[in-house]
Amino acid sequence: MGSNWKKLSGEDEWSNLLDPLDVNLRRYIIHYGEMAQAARDAFNSEKVSKHAGDCLYKPSHLLSKVQIEQGNPYKYKVTKYLYGTSAVDLPSFLVKSLSREAWSKESNWIGYVAVATDEGKEALGRRDIVVAWRGTVQTLEWINDLKFDKVAAPDIFKGDENVKIQRGWHSIYTTSDPKSKFNKSCVRDQVLEEVRRLVDLHKNEEVSLTIVGHSMGAALATLNAVDIVVNGYNKPTDPSCEAFLVTAFVFASPRVGNSSFKNMFTSLGDKIRVLRIENANDVVPHYPLKLQVMCFPINIGYSHVGKVLRIDTSKSPYLKQPGDIQRWHDMETYLHGVAGTQGDEGKFDLVVTRSIALVNKYSDGLNDDCHVPAKWWVEKNKGMVRFDDGVWLLIDHEDYDVGTSSGGGGDGDDNGDEEIVVIE
Repeated sequence: MGSNWKKLSGEDEWSNLLDPLDVNLRRYIIHYGEMAQAARDAFNSEKVSKHAGDCLYKPSHLLSKVQIEQGNPYKYKVTKYLYGTSAVDLPSFLVKSLSREAWSKESNWIGYVAVATDEGKEALGRRDIVVAWRGTVQTLEWINDLKFDKVAAPDIFKGDENVKIQRGWHSIYTTSDPKSKFNKSCVRDQVLEEVRRLVDLHKNEEVSLTIVGHSMGAALATLNAVDIVVNGYNKPTDPSCEAFLVTAFVFASPRVGNSSFKNMFTSLGDKIRVLRIENANDVVPHYPLKLQVMCFPINIGYSHVGKVLRIDTSKSPYLKQPGDIQRWHDMETYLHGVAGTQGDEGKFDLVVTRSIALVNKYSDGLNDDCHVPAKWWVEKNKGMVRFDDGVWLLIDHEDYDVGTSSGGGGDGDDNGDEEIVVIE
């Protein structure tokens, strides 16, 4: 994978790799999908917690705590956490704290930035910078709460009023809140500042930018990838340096913008690639839906961008059939599909070794004869810890200084020593 990374990142738009799906591309997509899933696995969704809506772990512990490092050569270091808020009314678990006794009433943890270590660079074939956007954590009821009206985004697209994106995604991406410890700057500024810092830091190396996300995070990843290229963050500030490829792997993404957004994407040429992974029965990639008037579908003005890889988990012999709307949308179901889908006409065969038990992390999707408990991914004792005096308390948050390097933009971890973590 390391020697062939440009092709796997879409240098030639994944020519001859998608159908049949190349085995190394399967592994590559799963690798980045697990980085997106890490943001979901570490999200504190316990409503009674004072830290609901934040990350359970400090940046230096994130990738090890979500247990995707064991035995894998692709080593990254998390350098910044990302926090989002919104100026429009959206479901609380998207951008507002879930807790009534909130650590922050204005913001939710929404993702992270990581960079390959020296050892990771050797395995990956270049210095890879990853931006991972968290997917949604609740049932698909959230999609009906979104307002699908479009807004112009001249703040992102160099004054072009014709390029419009869905209002909710724009608000999450560009809203700041002076009252918030975490969102004094909007998440767009947070991520662009960190990308700029890392790109300049590694300007004398071969660098790639890979943006990943699932569901809500997929929409934000698409917007973020286009923003980075439009505004030149995919090259160092040194004018002698050239721009490099930005690749987004997005899972279960709704449509993001209008036809002018698609045209903007196309105009960026060979500096950006987006691969959308879509499960056959998942409804979210079809949102915003077309209107139906007198049996005639009317497009309400949203367009997908990039290439699409279609999977069909209804063919998997390991999954309960028929599935349901939530299971078809689940990220672990998607990764199971990437590991085994054999194209539109083929059967299902797990050609990449990946534990089927992961399908049941948040669902009850596996057949009973797989003998895997449903919804098994939980913190030990749900974060309850017994102290020496016999008292049990909820300890489900690792404190860190937002202004330190690992939480707010530097190279080191909390104590200044480099910590190596391995991700798959």
